[in-house]
Amino acid sequence: MEQISVKIINNSHHPLPAYATEHSAGMDVRAFLESPVTLMPLQRALIPTGLRIELPAGFECQLRPRSGLALKHGITLVNTPGTVDSDYRGEIGVILINLSDQPFVINDGERICQMVITRHSQATWVQVNELGETERGDGGFGHTGVK
Repeated sequence: MEQISVKIINNSHHPLPAYATEHSAGMDVRAFLESPVTLMPLQRALIPTGLRIELPAGFECQLRPRSGLALKHGITLVNTPGTVDSDYRGEIGVILINLSDQPFVINDGERICQMVITRHSQATWVQVNELGETERGDGGFGHTGVK
């Protein structure tokens, strides 16, 4: 497993994101709030984390929902996965949405999402008049049937 060094500024009073187990891909990120935020059903809000990072070129930080919040409370990220680019230096904010039919209160220090650091590539477009043939061809959504 590859390990990289990432510079981080933690303006919150919470611990740094950390891996829960030896083989975890994601680290829990906590809300950094002056007071609780109540998300009403279908409401969304930008939740601050107090974290700023400097990723090496060629890496991104993905913000993903926490499965427990999604299953138990219908709380997820609007733009999942959220991407933090290596040249962004501002505070990481998490856009949460409440997809349940009940209000949900987010408290300071609550674990609100997972952070995954991963490599990425940039594409160079090659404009052509034809694409190679495949068995699937242009079969789109649902083309393989229900079974």
